[in-house]
Amino acid sequence: MSNTKVLPLLEPEAVAPCCPPLTERPLTADEAEKTALMFKALGDPVRLRLFSAVASHEGGEACVCDISDVGVSQPTVSHHLKKLKEAGLLTSERRGTWVYYRVEPSVVAAMGRMLNSLG
Repeated sequence: MSNTKVLPLLEPEAVAPCCPPLTERPLTADEAEKTALMFKALGDPVRLRLFSAVASHEGGEACVCDISDVGVSQPTVSHHLKKLKEAGLLTSERRGTWVYYRVEPSVVAAMGRMLNSLG
């Protein structure tokens, strides 16, 4: 008799798009709050540089050790990366002592569609 159990596979959590195109309908209060948080996170020059460093890094992900040279201390880099994660723009994964960051493509695509609807 075996004690082995077959466990179901869990689907990764899907990130809900932040916002509909601006020309589709007025944003709800919740959508406006989430969207403002994302744009606010990108409104800081250090965060924008970090976001760009992750987005442009080979393989689509970057170790914090590879992107921390943005002219501020390591604790400040960690603070800014945390804000980008809280805004839903980045995801991260710890591997040993290092943390690797990736851009959340579905959220960034939704932000692009939102703005592109104006043009």
